[in-house]
Amino acid sequence: MNAPTTLELAEPSATPSDLDIVVRDRRFLRGAEPKRWWLNGDPVATAWFNALSATFPRGEAFFIESVKAFRDGASPKLTSEIRAFVRQEINHTREHIVLNKLAEASGYDVKFIDGRIEHLLQLLENRPMHLNLAATMALEHFTAMLGHELLANPEHLAGAEGDLGEIWRWHSVEEIEHKGVAYDTWLHATKDWSRWKRWKVKSLMMVIVSKRFIFNRVQDTADLLAQDGLTGWKWRAKIWSYLLVRPGFLRRIAPQWLAFFLPGFHPWNHDDRALIAKHEGDFADALLPA
Repeated sequence: MNAPTTLELAEPSATPSDLDIVVRDRRFLRGAEPKRWWLNGDPVATAWFNALSATFPRGEAFFIESVKAFRDGASPKLTSEIRAFVRQEINHTREHIVLNKLAEASGYDVKFIDGRIEHLLQLLENRPMHLNLAATMALEHFTAMLGHELLANPEHLAGAEGDLGEIWRWHSVEEIEHKGVAYDTWLHATKDWSRWKRWKVKSLMMVIVSKRFIFNRVQDTADLLAQDGLTGWKWRAKIWSYLLVRPGFLRRIAPQWLAFFLPGFHPWNHDDRALIAKHEGDFADALLPA
């Protein structure tokens, strides 16, 4: 009997051959004092980041399962990267649970956000795994863009003291580092598809995911602000101003978001490892082999 062979990807991967995905086993916010508006005293910025954090535990578990479903037959390099991706995501989940508990200790109910994510994931239970992987690939592009923004533009975390800023910078480094894993897994999982089918499915999924991600997080942010008694159209306007004007996360990521739809796109077409190197020294004492 012939030994099993690993099929070539239908499209080449642009993941750098010298990329190492390492696990930075950091722990944050143990014993931290609750602080209601922890991000520069800004209720909108604080609510936005609290809303994001509340999605991560269930969301990252979904990412892990979606990628692991297609690891059979992957190349040794991709198999190793999937393993490192899983370990990084498990650590992210652990630390964001701590951050979410700190938000609750500060007086916020964030469990409703976790409930919304749980309900959404229940709707996906019987969906083809290829679609779950496509959704993961799209959301991983969002987290990579978020990570790039937080490291490239310190304005986003200005005023986040100590671990409240460090947890996001640590998370950002690893999101950049593993940003090609879900995409390369997608190329492996769809190696028998035509390029047209692959592009069509991933593009439609990105449109769907983007709409849900942006509007659900805006609603989550508004609901958290309401817990401070900050309601009405003026506060809605402030949320959109925060996202589109200053610091303008959505405005800033627009070029990279649009690049996702280009033929030949790969997350590593935009090599931003310099941002990892810039911040790597902060976590040197917590590096583990992948």
